[in-house]
Amino acid sequence: MSVLVYIDTLGGNIAKNAMEAVTYGSKIGSTTVVTNGPISNDALASLGNYGASKVLVDRSITVNDSSQITNLIATAVESTGADTVIISLDLTGRAVASRVSARLKAGLAVGAIALPEGDGHIKVNVFSGKAYGHVKINTAKKIIALTPNSIPVETTGGSAAVEDFNGNAGASTVIVKEVKKQEGDVLLPEAELVVSGGRGLKGPENWGMVEDLAKVLGAATACSRPVADIGWRPHHEHVGQTGVAIRPNLYIAAGISGAIQHLAGVNGSKVIVVINTDPEAPFFKAADYGIVGDAFDVLPKLKAEIEKFKAQN
Repeated sequence: MSVLVYIDTLGGNIAKNAMEAVTYGSKIGSTTVVTNGPISNDALASLGNYGASKVLVDRSITVNDSSQITNLIATAVESTGADTVIISLDLTGRAVASRVSARLKAGLAVGAIALPEGDGHIKVNVFSGKAYGHVKINTAKKIIALTPNSIPVETTGGSAAVEDFNGNAGASTVIVKEVKKQEGDVLLPEAELVVSGGRGLKGPENWGMVEDLAKVLGAATACSRPVADIGWRPHHEHVGQTGVAIRPNLYIAAGISGAIQHLAGVNGSKVIVVINTDPEAPFFKAADYGIVGDAFDVLPKLKAEIEKFKAQN
């Protein structure tokens, strides 16, 4: 089987979800990667370490233009003869997966969280992660939109050949007026550990407790939608149905009641720890571990215990 994986490198780096997508593709068949962006050939060659045999790069695409990227992927499919296309379901993937599906007249499985089964069925998230579905694509060409943080990255020690590629992208109609980059030591979409806070923290001046615990754990910080809406935290930290959907190994939520919209963005977490003064908070029903207590007491004590544990081990 011939597989084409599209990854977004416009940020100048290879994100974790790109490594996951290449690993996923290599498990299915011979994998070629197509990309665009200001990134070095050495960095692109490193994709061979995750199973890619070749990388095609079109450096003419310099902005996140869904129409150009769709043209690039469609041209690469025609050039390589790929029968399966893998796209990570990040912001770019959400914009282009359905476009590519329509262009190629190819069936699309959105939200894949596992490799195709022996009979061709693909396990996917449905209803904002509240249930699973099993999708089988019957068209000759297939597109799989992969949920980030659902496939472990595996390395092979290989190196990929890098080739310049003309994706027939066409002229862009996108005008970029400003770029705001996410800040922090750990970026939220790629984080395996996340510490999050809600209105129970009472104000932005108290966010140091969240940041201190996150620093000790090596985690990213996040927040509920109301916190972002009232300006306590930047919107790129908002997790939930209308924000960033995450699937970390550990999600600690302090002062968040757990509305269904918030749960939809975090219920893929491997372990959920909830800290809330209200024992009836809905979040406790989804939690693996729950602490009925005041975040102002619990977070500093949790930080101190983790520091103590790290000092002894």
